[in-house]
Amino acid sequence: MASDSVTAASDRPVVTRFAPSPTGFLHIGGARTALFNWLFARHHGGKALLRIEDTDQKRSTTEAIDAILDGLGWLGFDWDGDTVYQSERGSRHVEVAEKLLAAGHAYKCYATPEELEEMRAAQRAARQPLRYDGRWRDRDPADAPLGAPFVVRLKTPDEGETVIEDAVQGRVTVKNAEIDDYILLRADGTPTYMLAVVVDDHDMGVTHIIRGDDHLNNAFRQLPIIRAMDAIEGGWQDPIYAHIPLIHGNDGAKLSKRHGAMGVDAYRDELGILPEALFNYLLRLGWGHGDQEEFSREEAIAAFTLEGVGRSPSRFDLKKLQSMNGDYIRRADDARLAALVAPRIGAQADAAVLERAMPVLKTRARDLNELAEGAAFLFQQLPLPMSEKAESLLTEDARQLLSQISARLQAEQDWTIEALEANLKAYAEELGLGLGKLAQPLRAALTGQTTSPGIFDVLALLGREESLARIDAQASAPG
Repeated sequence: MASDSVTAASDRPVVTRFAPSPTGFLHIGGARTALFNWLFARHHGGKALLRIEDTDQKRSTTEAIDAILDGLGWLGFDWDGDTVYQSERGSRHVEVAEKLLAAGHAYKCYATPEELEEMRAAQRAARQPLRYDGRWRDRDPADAPLGAPFVVRLKTPDEGETVIEDAVQGRVTVKNAEIDDYILLRADGTPTYMLAVVVDDHDMGVTHIIRGDDHLNNAFRQLPIIRAMDAIEGGWQDPIYAHIPLIHGNDGAKLSKRHGAMGVDAYRDELGILPEALFNYLLRLGWGHGDQEEFSREEAIAAFTLEGVGRSPSRFDLKKLQSMNGDYIRRADDARLAALVAPRIGAQADAAVLERAMPVLKTRARDLNELAEGAAFLFQQLPLPMSEKAESLLTEDARQLLSQISARLQAEQDWTIEALEANLKAYAEELGLGLGKLAQPLRAALTGQTTSPGIFDVLALLGREESLARIDAQASAPG
């Protein structure tokens, strides 16, 4: 890897950009790319810009744009300046293509779809790479039929080689003959992605392009536009590239839904992940800083350099994310957690009760769903719904024991965890039973489940009146 002092070397302040295509949700790889761009800019005191690449009007949707913006906002990224929409810049893209055409760095290609298919068929038969053969590169446009449709192609260098000193991948070299003369303007006059990206990056002043290594080949196609425009009008500088390896599943295969790959909104809404946990987990996917695992936002900004990005694909591990999320839950503010958990329980949830219960509930929970499941018993109405396992614990003997426990607790005046624990432990000793023999049916009666917070915590959280009502309801129920 190149040293970060090299990657930051520029006569301009650092400007990065995140440029998603709104054809779907903000996936986990895109979120990490956004994070690395944002952190690099913040680390160097530069600007982090956001561009929506919505030129594919058939596939780009308002819903996808909203989902991307929502996911980025939830993760806490504050972008500099207004969001740029590529679809609004078509005239500027065409302007650059026309300059390239006028200066001889591009040309009109009148090849018909049928001719191009014949060309590709011959290449396939000869087992050659499928690429445009330059048939109109040096041909006189007057040879074309009058009024024939055409595309505008870039006249790429056909000799020598192009070298990129990538800030993550190191030196990468491609022979120029391998890059064909690709299309800048389609037959309908609309710009292609390859042209639009280069023009927008230049106009936005982007100095560092940090993106997935699946775009590495694009860099060799985009540099000829930059260099041609610099020759025409000057001021077009090569950006510094940093192509980061993609994320794989924990089995080393390409990341997919079976590995837990979903949109960022699903991690929030379906899995109950906190934004700071996902932020931290994405940071550690393919980037390291010594042995440190957890970073505050400020620590991440201070520590982040491209030098810490590895060249090998990182492996996404949902269980590790959930474990890290559990750590963040245990440190989170109780009132905030209560506000996040209440909607997962329903209208009957009381935020004040939840906040009071959080110190107990969050000790074992890995996500907001587990918090909601653990807290649900607090808001159940009699008759209490029972799980099958809980029901099996409430035998006739157990119900008689519950009746005795109820009488014992009726006399308890100090309804605190400490007093309740002392009371029931003493009673278990009097009966010659282990505490578990009392706690198991008691837990079933109080929560309808066989797992819950500590039984004394449950009694204290429910309060005297509700606890005794639930115990009595099961003690008197028919066996």
